[in-house]
Amino acid sequence: MTDLPVGGHLSPVNDMEMYYETRGTGDPLLLLHGGGGVGSNWNLIFPEPPAGFQLVIPDLRGHGRSTNPTDGFTFRQSALDVIALLDHLNIERFKAIGLSLGAKTLLHLATQQPDRIDAMVLVSATPYFPAQARAIMGEVTPDNRSAAEWTQMRAWHQHGDEQIRKLWHMTNGFKDSYDDMNFTPPLLGTITARTLLVHGDRDPLYPVHLALEMYSAIPRSFLWVVPNGGHGPIFGNLTAHFVETALGFVRNQWPVS
Repeated sequence: MTDLPVGGHLSPVNDMEMYYETRGTGDPLLLLHGGGGVGSNWNLIFPEPPAGFQLVIPDLRGHGRSTNPTDGFTFRQSALDVIALLDHLNIERFKAIGLSLGAKTLLHLATQQPDRIDAMVLVSATPYFPAQARAIMGEVTPDNRSAAEWTQMRAWHQHGDEQIRKLWHMTNGFKDSYDDMNFTPPLLGTITARTLLVHGDRDPLYPVHLALEMYSAIPRSFLWVVPNGGHGPIFGNLTAHFVETALGFVRNQWPVS
């Protein structure tokens, strides 16, 4: 494919308007943000596009500048949205990095259309929601968020306070969801993409044994456990090491035994 025009774009995708940005030139590298975040969060990881890649960075359904007329959210639907965007952009095969919500979206995408992903990095993913995550999700409501959290969310999300409330209700609703994130080992075994799992050993939502379960089930997978790492252990003083490791992986500089 030819390089896409660089900049921010808003396109109709399924029943919504999806905002996405393209940066750099080269092979498409899809970046999917975490829950409650936005595509521009990746600027903290990649302030400049990596050499040889064109970054494709959407705001997922209901996040940032993207709309969500259905009000609901599933990871399965999020994957369908991303597939529709890639079809719109004439991107057939690509590499990808996803964080938390974005990583779970990639699990759906990699099992729905396995031939499309060459390599992916899943940061703080999970095959299902364990009890400890459901307990934490159940405590998230718009009524108990701090002033600082409201300020941050208002800076990220462009459709007003009601959009922000829906995002916090989305997180709360995950506590009652059992069929959307329900990846069995046989299903994970259908993934053909080279896969790097990045997981903090102190993740309060998803204990590290869940990363090991995915590593054991996904063919051609690698597992990087970040010592003393929490949920999303790629920011701050961890960023440089993550960038070096993740780019080396998606560039296929690692041998596959």
